[in-house]
Amino acid sequence: MKWLPVLLLLASSAFAASPTSTNNDDTCDVKVGPAATLLLPYFEVDVSGTTGQTTLFTVTNVVRYPQIAHVTLWTDYGYPVMTFNEYLTGYDVQAINLADVLVRGIVAPPSGTTSATTPGQLSAGTNPNLRSPLDCGTNPGTLPKSIIAAIRTALTLGTFSLTSCSQIGGVHSNAIGYATVDLVASCTARAPSDPLYYSTDLLFDNVLIGDYQQIGLHPAGQPASSFDAGGNPMVHLRAVPEGGGAGSNVGTALPYTFYDRYTPADRRTVDRRQPLPSTYASRFIQGGTNAFSTNLSIWREGFGAGSCADAKASAAMTVAEIVRFDEHENAFTLSQQVFCTCFNQPPTLPATSSFSSADPLYPAMATPDVGGWLYLNLDNGGSTTYSVTKDIGGAPGPTNVRTALAPVGSTTTIGPRPSQSWVTVTMFGNLGTSHMTAEFDAASLGNGCSPAAFPSSMVPIGPAGGVFVCPPGTTLTNGSSTQCTGTNVNPIP
Repeated sequence: MKWLPVLLLLASSAFAASPTSTNNDDTCDVKVGPAATLLLPYFEVDVSGTTGQTTLFTVTNVVRYPQIAHVTLWTDYGYPVMTFNEYLTGYDVQAINLADVLVRGIVAPPSGTTSATTPGQLSAGTNPNLRSPLDCGTNPGTLPKSIIAAIRTALTLGTFSLTSCSQIGGVHSNAIGYATVDLVASCTARAPSDPLYYSTDLLFDNVLIGDYQQIGLHPAGQPASSFDAGGNPMVHLRAVPEGGGAGSNVGTALPYTFYDRYTPADRRTVDRRQPLPSTYASRFIQGGTNAFSTNLSIWREGFGAGSCADAKASAAMTVAEIVRFDEHENAFTLSQQVFCTCFNQPPTLPATSSFSSADPLYPAMATPDVGGWLYLNLDNGGSTTYSVTKDIGGAPGPTNVRTALAPVGSTTTIGPRPSQSWVTVTMFGNLGTSHMTAEFDAASLGNGCSPAAFPSSMVPIGPAGGVFVCPPGTTLTNGSSTQCTGTNVNPIP
């Protein structure tokens, strides 16, 4: 009985400090779990057939009700050039080889993406959220050569004859871009850049999972080699809150959403997909006797609402800050920083790219170490066209509070939020006849609800919440609370 008062005290403290929400989906933290949208942050396909390099991706429906997954292919400047649909019966799984799509014009084997697919015995016959699943019976199994040729040109040369757009993508021998996979109510041909997509098509049930494999990938800037493949889950973006039919417009605790720049001005949070972070910590290895190397594939939120001009603006977006640390904690920075008046131009990246960690984009390492990590603040400087439901930076209006605190001639971001991004890391190594490849996501230092990061010259690099953290009623080990400047509370209710 001596323990009873202590147990009661612990219980009362636990209840007093309980979170305002116990809904595990009520968060900006992105996890690999059933989602309403999947992001393939980078794909690359050899359209000449020389090396065989391609990207595969797989979409799985984890519930018994049939679903429609709507795939959009975007250029590396963030311009949508192709859409197609996958009709998934209950517990269905479908794989797409982008070489089939971009080289052979085959979306999937016969009946692979249509409502004519025979469901399994555990699949429900209908889904009350689907408007007209029978229209998926007209999904084309093959596409006209002229259309596929135009899409290939858009993904390799950046010109798109189907819309008379130019400079919507970079120039490269392989087709490069990214893909989004959305849960929708019907087999639509609309892209997420169309405002009607949000009023008539988009659904909000978290039921999709997905993964991808890069076949024949190799260290960036080097010739194709004997590395076989790398694989990783796609980025799983949940709808918060989830559920409701197409066109539902309900409140969300998210300050802004993944599709923020495309949604109608009077309903900017209608998509309800989780936003993505802007700061990351990325491990790297490069050089050495075993020829280690690392690719960083980076997806970034572009500017505007998806027009030709917006793609041009998204071709070379500034990078806020990059710091390299070697294995002995030595820090290396570029000679210029983005948010200052400097003579040199800041580093830039498009909406999606893949570069070696040894590329001049990153600070050079002046020591013999062959490994370390990179701090990446990928904020593109922001835009007043981005929206939020509240100012997560702390000050009202379009100017972030960080602007007022920054040195003369510098800011942290334009508008009240940073831009979104995602980073995947691919490591290569040779050990005798063994060729090793590992692919994984970089660690984010905040989430989509975190405000824009200060430059490291103002605030030391660390997690977005800061250190040290002292929950109510606690102190640091030394008994003080004077350094308790961090927070473990998201800036959303």
